[in-house]
Amino acid sequence: MAKAKYTKGADGYFTTKTWDGSYNQDGTKHRVTLRSKKSSADLEKQVIELKAKIRNGDAVRGSDTLFCEYAAEWLETYKAVRSTNTRKMYLNIITHHFPVLEGIRLQDIRKLHFQMLINSAIDRPRICQQIRLTFRQVIRSAISDHLLPESAFRTICEGIELPRYKAKERRPLTDLEKKMIPKADFSPMERTFVYILYGCGLRRGEALALRKTDICLKTAELTVRQAFEFDGNNPSPKSPKSDNGYRTVPMPPYLVMQLKNYMPSIPGEYLFHNQNARIMTHTGYTRMWQRIVDKMNAAAGGNKNIRVIFGLTAHIFRHNYCTELCYQIPAISTKKIAQLLGDDEKMVLEVYSHIVDEKEKAPDVVAKALAL
Repeated sequence: MAKAKYTKGADGYFTTKTWDGSYNQDGTKHRVTLRSKKSSADLEKQVIELKAKIRNGDAVRGSDTLFCEYAAEWLETYKAVRSTNTRKMYLNIITHHFPVLEGIRLQDIRKLHFQMLINSAIDRPRICQQIRLTFRQVIRSAISDHLLPESAFRTICEGIELPRYKAKERRPLTDLEKKMIPKADFSPMERTFVYILYGCGLRRGEALALRKTDICLKTAELTVRQAFEFDGNNPSPKSPKSDNGYRTVPMPPYLVMQLKNYMPSIPGEYLFHNQNARIMTHTGYTRMWQRIVDKMNAAAGGNKNIRVIFGLTAHIFRHNYCTELCYQIPAISTKKIAQLLGDDEKMVLEVYSHIVDEKEKAPDVVAKALAL
């Protein structure tokens, strides 16, 4: 008869400690106590089952952590390096929407709780998108921390019903807006800013962060090394939106000429600044952009009461840059356009597909291709 693997203790239980698949803060294996009052074989069965769960990624540590508490810790720990606006979005969802699940343990979270969150904001499709993004990341993190099993993402996060969300349609510059760019009575700094947006397709924060050392008039290129984001009114430097954001962009001749005339007058290192020569604040930028739009409107024949040009944003200039370059395909590739924009090729292809749809004349093509 085979010898029993475990012996009964004085308390009448067969007991052993075994690894639960997670680690302590010092890197050592975290072990849990398994007990059986039945037999050594029953305890061995428990050990084998736990090891199987570890192999399958289904082993979790017991925890009474509440879902909302863990979500707050997740934001504080894992999202500390994200941009200010992104952190604000996560914080808004966790603070104002996740409390629907107040008091529920993380390990008790089920699919119905996820749907409850979505239903609580069902009349705001964009918020539902943000709830979905945040919730799914929290669940993935809990799985990684061995607080939920690997199967949790599939069982909790899949098959959720969201309201239909249609993103605001992006537009390029209108023909009138393009014509007013050289005609508007811009200041040297305003004209430089507009020309950089129009001729290089930079994001607002990338343009505001440009320094003299980022400009090479000899090669007619500018280099994007950082961006600014506004935390309230104050600007703070950050890395470009992604690794693709670090890039060198060719400058059209009119921008090179404008910079040759403008750069000697700059009092500090940054191209764009407040009246005191300091980095432009959010208030300073808002005022400058309003002046830019007002001056373009005036050049088009409008005034304070008659708006000929309106709804114009810095991002419209960026979308226009992408659109105009897409019209030049195949002289330039979608990959190269994405590199110039500091974005991914998927975004460029979305813009290009609209251009293709606009150009296509299906009846003529079908008649020609299938002629008898």
